[in-house]
Amino acid sequence: MRSGVIARKLGMSREFQPDGRHVPVTVLQLEGCRVVACKNLERDGYTAVQLGAGDVRSVKVLKPMRGYFAKAGVTPRRKLAEFRVSPDNQLEVGQEITADHFVAGQYVDARGVSMGKGFAGVIKRHNFSSGRMSHGASVSHRAHGSTGQHQDPGKVFKGKKMAGHMGAAMRTIQNLQIVRTDAERGLILVRGGIPGPKGGWIMLSDACKKRLPEEAPRPAGIRGMEKPAEAGEPQEEQEVKETQEAKGEEEIKETKEAKEAGEVKETGESAPAGESQETPETPEAPEAPETDESPGADESGSEESKS
Repeated sequence: MRSGVIARKLGMSREFQPDGRHVPVTVLQLEGCRVVACKNLERDGYTAVQLGAGDVRSVKVLKPMRGYFAKAGVTPRRKLAEFRVSPDNQLEVGQEITADHFVAGQYVDARGVSMGKGFAGVIKRHNFSSGRMSHGASVSHRAHGSTGQHQDPGKVFKGKKMAGHMGAAMRTIQNLQIVRTDAERGLILVRGGIPGPKGGWIMLSDACKKRLPEEAPRPAGIRGMEKPAEAGEPQEEQEVKETQEAKGEEEIKETKEAKEAGEVKETGESAPAGESQETPETPEAPEAPETDESPGADESGSEESKS
């Protein structure tokens, strides 16, 4: 059993099918649906996740709730709801659920507060038939008639269909089909109508009377989570494919590095084209030390010794 999501109802539209048929859909939008708290068997006696959706300024949140959100490490949320989950589908605090949580063709249950109708009579509220408009009827055209029996039991039983407040109650519509999802904009298109006004909050969860599709992500469609294997492609083949792609990227990186290293080596040995090559200057020979005796004096001395 997976977690559900909290979505805002934007209104109704229609979606065209490839064969030309158009399907009436209700457009739901996810607004930062994050995990606020987790329930476990050891501490709470059951497993569940508490989700929060919708941004709200902290000044509009009560002080105890500010501390609650601060302890969880998440920003204040406008709407909170709890969903039961199985232990193997437990989530972590702070994770965000996206529209990829559901897949096209999947069946879901939608729960929301219906539109309020105010005080309504029995004809509108319980589908009673009206009285005759003529032939003796007077001031009782839309009246509900008698409500009790006789002196025994002498009371009106609880649950009697009478006029009263209509709408503004929690209602669940089961087995609605997902037509399409848009993860980038956070949109979920559900076939048919969903209780609640525009802008109302809807709790959307997997249908309890239908089988969950195999391609549905588990434990949930979390932002940044790796996509499951494509339909018809074994998991082992996908792993081999990913390994080959990783090796190819490494080889390309090594080739690029080797090429860059070769260019650096060539530039170090020879100067680039267009620049003049300067020959290294040879060191000059050291000058001979100067002596006081000149060459002429040596020659005269040698002549005197011969004579």
